[in-house]
Amino acid sequence: MDTMFPEVKGRFGFGCMRLPMAGEEVDLERFAAMTDRFLEAGYNYFDTAHGYISEKSETAIRACLTSRHPRESYILTDKLSGNYFEKEADIRPLFQRQLAACGVEYFDFYLLHAMAAARYDHYTGCRAFEIVQELKAEGKIRHVGMSFHDTAEVLDRILTDHPELEVVQLQFNYLDFDDPKVQSRACYEVCVKHSKPVIVMEPVKGGKLADPPQAARAELAALGGLSPAGAALRFCASFPNVRMILSGMGSMEMMEDNLSAMARPGPLGEGEMQAVLRARDVLAAQQAIPCTACRYCVDGCPMSIPIPELFACVNDRAQGREGAGYARVTEGRGRASQCVKCGKCEEICPQHLEIRSLLDRTARMFE
Repeated sequence: MDTMFPEVKGRFGFGCMRLPMAGEEVDLERFAAMTDRFLEAGYNYFDTAHGYISEKSETAIRACLTSRHPRESYILTDKLSGNYFEKEADIRPLFQRQLAACGVEYFDFYLLHAMAAARYDHYTGCRAFEIVQELKAEGKIRHVGMSFHDTAEVLDRILTDHPELEVVQLQFNYLDFDDPKVQSRACYEVCVKHSKPVIVMEPVKGGKLADPPQAARAELAALGGLSPAGAALRFCASFPNVRMILSGMGSMEMMEDNLSAMARPGPLGEGEMQAVLRARDVLAAQQAIPCTACRYCVDGCPMSIPIPELFACVNDRAQGREGAGYARVTEGRGRASQCVKCGKCEEICPQHLEIRSLLDRTARMFE
């Protein structure tokens, strides 16, 4: 990442929370081909976490990347997720399992995952900040940072408490730029204040910005042939403190589109930026539920409710699209009306959605 992290090539990274799938399993053949193409294009940054794709992302990386390419040819980021440790003694064994799952002896970057005010005490009480620094001193981590989902005020507090953190991963895209819950702009400015480079996650907001309604597409036409996804990536690349932009790519077509967009030099021009912001206004007016389909809410749901898919049904109807269909999405799985109101989903939701009330609304709409 520029002079601070010279081993990182370019500003585009392969986010491995969304990979090509064959049913419930990662399509390893397609993922391997995409990995090769990504490296051939001159990029080398890969990002994963223990819980991604129901704990299948790390092992897919071992099968398709680390067992097939020299260690010096790629940069690998993993994360310490708070829901996988209860006490200090759990952290090192979890870390060793992650190394083994990925098939490496060290991580280039290791991030304290999904940091927020509600989780800060847990990380602090378990000495997570100290332990990752110990692992860094032992040569098992090269750089330490955090991924973050909360307000700018909370971010400022944590970076003040922990100046040793080297990088911050933020949700950052043009739809969330001034959103009062996500606070992309304000959090970015806090990182600038503390001289912390930013890694962007959700630049296309879980794919929503790749398939906007026609009115938004019309505004984006001013960007000279960029696809909607490409426009979203170039928006992020226009901010000087953004050093890495992650994209979760489920097909070679998505990758080629992203590579084409990131090959364009320089930031968006003033007219192009205004076109993106007009598209944002169109999307904001039509957005029903701002779910990014990260699926953090699904794994812990006691009723196996496919929450992101249900919310996609709501959004499809709001935009006059057919979508997957509620009956098909819920076949063999929980319906919205079966929510037991345990609240586990809301505790972990990066978008701070009131999921229980939204499921009530979804049930009224479709059932």
